[in-house]
Amino acid sequence: MEYGIGGGASGGSGGDHHDDSDPHRRKKRYHRHTAYQIQKLEAIFKDSPHPDEKQRLQLSRELGLAPRQIKFWFQNRRTQMKAQHERADNGALRAENDRIRCENIAIREALKNVICPTCGGPPVSEDSYFDEQKLQMENAQLKEELDRVSSIAAKYLGRPVSQLPPVQPIQISSLDLSMATFGAQAMMGGHHSLDLDLDLLHLPVSSTSTTPQNLPFQAINISEMDKSLMADVAGNAMEEFIRLLQNNDGLWIKSSSDGKDVLNLDTYERLFPRANNKNPNVRIEASRDSGVVIMNGLALVEMFMDSNKWVELFPTIISKARTLEVISSGVLGGQSGSLQLMYEEVQVLSPLVATRQFYVLRLCQQIEQGSWAIVNVSYDHLPQIQETSLSSSSHSLQDRCHKLPSGCFIQDMPNGYSKVTWVEHVEIQDKTPTHRLFKDLIHSGLAFGAERWLASLQRMCERFACLMVTGNSTRDLGGVIPSSDGKRSMMKLAQRMINNFCGSINPSNGHQWTSLSGLNEVEVRASLHKSTDPGQPSGVVLSAATTIWVPVSPQNVFNFFRDERTRPQWDVLFNGNAVQEVAHIANGSHPGNCISVLRAFNTSQNNMLILQESCIDSSGSLVVYCPVDLPAINIAMSGEDPSYIPLLPSGFTIMPDGQCDMAVRSRDGGGASTSDSKQSRSTSSAGSLITVVFQILVSSLPTAKMNPESVTTVNNLIGTTVHQIKAALNCTTSL
Repeated sequence: MEYGIGGGASGGSGGDHHDDSDPHRRKKRYHRHTAYQIQKLEAIFKDSPHPDEKQRLQLSRELGLAPRQIKFWFQNRRTQMKAQHERADNGALRAENDRIRCENIAIREALKNVICPTCGGPPVSEDSYFDEQKLQMENAQLKEELDRVSSIAAKYLGRPVSQLPPVQPIQISSLDLSMATFGAQAMMGGHHSLDLDLDLLHLPVSSTSTTPQNLPFQAINISEMDKSLMADVAGNAMEEFIRLLQNNDGLWIKSSSDGKDVLNLDTYERLFPRANNKNPNVRIEASRDSGVVIMNGLALVEMFMDSNKWVELFPTIISKARTLEVISSGVLGGQSGSLQLMYEEVQVLSPLVATRQFYVLRLCQQIEQGSWAIVNVSYDHLPQIQETSLSSSSHSLQDRCHKLPSGCFIQDMPNGYSKVTWVEHVEIQDKTPTHRLFKDLIHSGLAFGAERWLASLQRMCERFACLMVTGNSTRDLGGVIPSSDGKRSMMKLAQRMINNFCGSINPSNGHQWTSLSGLNEVEVRASLHKSTDPGQPSGVVLSAATTIWVPVSPQNVFNFFRDERTRPQWDVLFNGNAVQEVAHIANGSHPGNCISVLRAFNTSQNNMLILQESCIDSSGSLVVYCPVDLPAINIAMSGEDPSYIPLLPSGFTIMPDGQCDMAVRSRDGGGASTSDSKQSRSTSSAGSLITVVFQILVSSLPTAKMNPESVTTVNNLIGTTVHQIKAALNCTTSL
């Protein structure tokens, strides 16, 4: 399939360098053809859909158009003609399929009334034989499934299932009902004291919870008809996405307050009418942003089409992703034309904001040499997906999220970089009230919008670039200067720490947050889970978190947390002892993007160090740290594999509160898209949202449960930390 962007898709340096000598392209970026020009082009197209260069030059002189415009008009026209033929063929095939199905039904009905001429009875049908074989196969599968479940149950119950007493009917009283909805009330912000019945005895090591997080990863059977329908949906989404990029129809307008692109809903609904556009309960989030990324386009495409690398590229945004089915492979071993059905969860790094869950079709299409478009569109029409949504009680607590054609357009640049234009367009039907602390951030589009995706991509690509740069750290550790392999090993260890930290904020596998009654009116939320991964301490881990608002800019809060000189003011674990940075690795252009190894003075644990990574972009920042013993750090510094070094990180996330100073935004010039201007906009916020996260190893025994001492410890730890943070930042006001 061919699409003609014609250099007007995103208007950046990535698409203009080839034709700087063309005066028409330099003077006028967009061009709407006249009726005479279209009539002339259509007449030529009927006779010659693929004009050669001589014919294009002649048309250029006759119509007053640039040769490049002539070329892309014919490309677009051929694409439209191909799509029309494909739709017509698909319609004919569907009609033929329906006709054959009707004939089959009619023949079966007629066979029911056929009389055998020999015996006068109904003829022997082969259907009964095959039906019997089918039932026998199903019975064998069910018996195998029953044996498997019985063995698992016997393992955790201590006796065979056959010896269990019969199940008695449960009478649900009002008290029972309130206890059953305890988890739901906790997620919606209810205040409860943690009961001491958070028992993990009956949780298997690999959770089998029937939540939406697990069910989508089971096998999904997709028929050829479903695949054909998916291809049509994805193709239409790509056409809509291309129009959103070009903006020839006035779909985007500039905001008068901050200069951002805002979707013109009236124009959009006129061009792409949908039935649910009139639903008053549906909220639209639409945003577009563009910028330069330090990675070539083909490498970005490969990472975007790999669900594992997709999570690795966006650890602060994607909490989980999985490719459920490859509908079609790329052309000639490449990614162009590749279509996948994917599941993903999008998060904000706070337990107060529920994740957004999407089943999406992801289509990659190479537009021209050095240019790719990747579109995502929600697809939840499969019976397995609908049954998952209906059967899961926790899914009813999630906001209904439907992704309209969204994605990114990637253009290679001469210096090996790429220009990326990102579009996010989502329909949200809020089922639960948005938490008051995050209402402005979410409704402004900063929480899930294109700016956050692009800023995170730019920062992570800088990190990958630093990973490939050879060089030593600026400070040594015990006289050992890390080699290039040692630097790469340390960066991988820190990245695993970041991934673990982000995963603990919105826990998967069905683990839900439970509200504790914290100190100083601080609402603390806790979650228990078993840790069995090689890179984590083995046992039961308690994750606890809270989010507070402070009237301090995100940049100043970030500087406060990452500065080792101010660490004694908030780190209660070191009792106010000073720390010193003994190793430093830069992983980005911003001085705050770095990995540090810290050593505390005047402590009894001289062999214990702190591994810390701090990172910042326009959407927010992180400061994550973890105690690591000296031998483990030396292993990483020497370049050995750090995969088995146990990590249990804690730290902070800092986000703008969404109430940005409009005067400062207007001063940016309306449409600034560089990282510097974005940084100035984000740090001009009226305040910051700080999420404090601690992870504690409750017990090395896998059968341990929460106890009163653990509740008291985590309450005191978070409550004291929050109090010291507010005192150090001179914050007497709270929300």
